[in-house]
Amino acid sequence: MSLLNTLKFLANHPLSTDRKLQTICRFIGWQISSRLTPYPVIYPFTVKSKLIVQKGMSGATGNLYCGLHEFQDMSFLLHLLRAGDLFVDVGANVGGYTVLASAHVEAETIAIEPAPGTYAKLLANIRINDMSDRVHALNIALGSAAGVVNFTTSLDTTNHVVVGEEAADTVEISIDTLDNVLEHQSPILLKIDVEGFETEVLKGAKQTLQNESLKGIIIELNGLSERYGVENKKNHEALLGYGFHPYTYDPFKKALSKCDTFGDFNTIYIRDTAFVTDRLQTADKVYLRNQAI
Repeated sequence: MSLLNTLKFLANHPLSTDRKLQTICRFIGWQISSRLTPYPVIYPFTVKSKLIVQKGMSGATGNLYCGLHEFQDMSFLLHLLRAGDLFVDVGANVGGYTVLASAHVEAETIAIEPAPGTYAKLLANIRINDMSDRVHALNIALGSAAGVVNFTTSLDTTNHVVVGEEAADTVEISIDTLDNVLEHQSPILLKIDVEGFETEVLKGAKQTLQNESLKGIIIELNGLSERYGVENKKNHEALLGYGFHPYTYDPFKKALSKCDTFGDFNTIYIRDTAFVTDRLQTADKVYLRNQAI
């Protein structure tokens, strides 16, 4: 993201509406401090959680600047989940969603992150939030079958499975299916952020997707599936076939709006709207940047 686009994102973020200057100052302050002392720093996340941030973490630093980097999706998770629920974080990165689920809400999480260096940062966030008893972390990839794949290691939030030749640092890692990983456990919410590999993940999750306990999926459908020869429309149609439909979420109103199709970035898919709506509307308030959502 260019500097101009970053500044536009920060200024227009819903949690920055009345605090644009403070948000921009946090951004500038981080750019300076991370160059002077390029070491991991522990920052407050929500009132019940914290996040380790360091230079180069584009997703994690978004939480530092704005409160919640992916506002709709992270708020949806915070409002839907309850203590004891099972959340599955596929493509957990350093653990932003995992921390919200298991440190703030005290839900159980299975966090899956393939890149070894990123996985180490995920483990650090699990430890610093004292949630090892609620999080089961796996250093594998997910797909349609068990085996091994090559995975990039130096692209931060855009690390991905490599098919064919690609000019990037890679490592060979194990891959399995979500159905195998869960072994008949029943999550209420999935988050899938696998940089275009969604089709293969969904193929390996048929039992999970058929399980009526699963109420919501946050999935990134941003066109990157084309690197694997798949159009996003196919993934959208697959989810419709399991009874899920796309929605947008207004965290301030705790209101859902049904959509005709998927969004440009993450999309929230919901099944059993009545259950989900009740969960959202009865959720405890979450306080961020002296604001309640």
